[in-house]
Amino acid sequence: MTVLPTALDTASPEYAANRTAMLAKLDELADEHAKAQAGGGEKYVARHRSRGKLLARERIELLIDEDTPFLELSPLAAWGSEAPGYTVGASLITGIGVIEGVECLITANDPTVRGGASNPWTLKKALRANEIAFANRLPCISLVESGGADLPSQKEIFIPGGALFRDITRLSAAGIPTVAVVFGNSTAGGAYVPGMSDHTVMIKERSKVFLGGPPLVKMATGEESDDESLGGAEMHARTSGLADHFAVDEQDALRQARRIVARLNWRKAHADPGPAEPPKYDEDELIGIVPGDLKVPFDPREVIARLVDGSDFDAFKPLYGTSLVTGWARLHGYPVGVLANAQGVLFSEESQKAAQFIQLANQRDTPLLFLHNTTGYMVGKEYEQGGIIKHGAMMINAVSNSKVPHLSVLMGASYGAGHYGMCGRAYDPRFLFAWPGSKSAVMGPQQLAGVLSIVARASAAAKGQPYDDEADAALRAMVEQQIESESLPMFLSGRLYDDGVIDPRDTRTVLGMCLSAIHTAPVEGARGGFGIFRM
Repeated sequence: MTVLPTALDTASPEYAANRTAMLAKLDELADEHAKAQAGGGEKYVARHRSRGKLLARERIELLIDEDTPFLELSPLAAWGSEAPGYTVGASLITGIGVIEGVECLITANDPTVRGGASNPWTLKKALRANEIAFANRLPCISLVESGGADLPSQKEIFIPGGALFRDITRLSAAGIPTVAVVFGNSTAGGAYVPGMSDHTVMIKERSKVFLGGPPLVKMATGEESDDESLGGAEMHARTSGLADHFAVDEQDALRQARRIVARLNWRKAHADPGPAEPPKYDEDELIGIVPGDLKVPFDPREVIARLVDGSDFDAFKPLYGTSLVTGWARLHGYPVGVLANAQGVLFSEESQKAAQFIQLANQRDTPLLFLHNTTGYMVGKEYEQGGIIKHGAMMINAVSNSKVPHLSVLMGASYGAGHYGMCGRAYDPRFLFAWPGSKSAVMGPQQLAGVLSIVARASAAAKGQPYDDEADAALRAMVEQQIESESLPMFLSGRLYDDGVIDPRDTRTVLGMCLSAIHTAPVEGARGGFGIFRM
């Protein structure tokens, strides 16, 4: 074994300051997660319970295997949205859980939020969940109770929303099972969720599935009808045939859903590894490693040593391109190649090293883990003349055309094209998570404001006009504040640019669950197939 040493001094003032700053951010994060868990608030939760119904998270808890974790995804969706009624969480819960020993992608409408109606953020969250299911070949279980589209925002939902139904059929065509359990309304376009799923469970006197409810039917045809005869569970079980399984109550419906999964005869593409040795160092120490001021460097090896099995890490090119740490390890028994930013800036050497390492990982069918703390690729005359553009392009080329699964964690900064080279959201990592102190933007707030100031000053000089320094200072302050707020992880998570903001201490567990899900599908690297590398 090649055990990483540690130089972390947990008794130092620096460590204490880092820990205090991170704990404060974790408190803020907990407050926002609590908003998502609260759903529509006490009034609507009480109303829901008064009808004898389980809450969405209670349904998930009864669905998954006892004492197994549920990895919730995108819990902060819609955070910071200014539209009224767009609560944190976007009225939908998505995540990965184990049902009868099978890892599944689970979605559950939250009917305490506007009856479970879908707004634009709900749609984006659901589409992201479908992406994850498709890429990792995870059976999809939909716990449905929704009145359909939130009508005031229909212009942002109707046209792109058709992709939800397309996804269900494509998942089925790819041999990925889809199961819908209907707990209440599933009307209008929402009727196609149970209609297009492989397996559908409906509940006596609870499920209501129809394209048009009684008022719409009356307006359209003049026909008088009631909910039960038009779209009730018994009608669909006995007459239309839409219901494959008829449940007497919610608990029975969840029991039947578990039996459906048990009978799928589902097999992972790769066997689960055996027991893994934990890291040699305490995972709790992860919250004191990253400084509150992201301009202060830190050694990512201290993070790696607290994530990988046995803190065992074989470095690749450790003396070359030292601002990027690369090497091989295992995480919960799964092999991984790790790329971690050391001093923030990516130079030509780091870019070439990364490109080679990514190619090697593809030869070995080994997933890649990107640990972000980068301000981007180096700028300046010397570096431009040295070929930083073509070398950075080489790294981005390798990331773009790599076929092995990628995992990304934003530990600190993730700015500019460095975000791309380290497999940011646009480069389709299987999963991407952020730590509460991380930031991501085109560049740092001070740098961006400074660039705008320089450009404005040069423009005034070219026109022979005096420059207003007071207005410039006010503009710089405003821009800095805007970019700072837009680079924060909760803002970005609210826009689905990551799959969740996580406690650093949970990183190993979260990555282990993701790697297990990834290995449900074949893990195969690119054999050639990279674009032209400019040498």
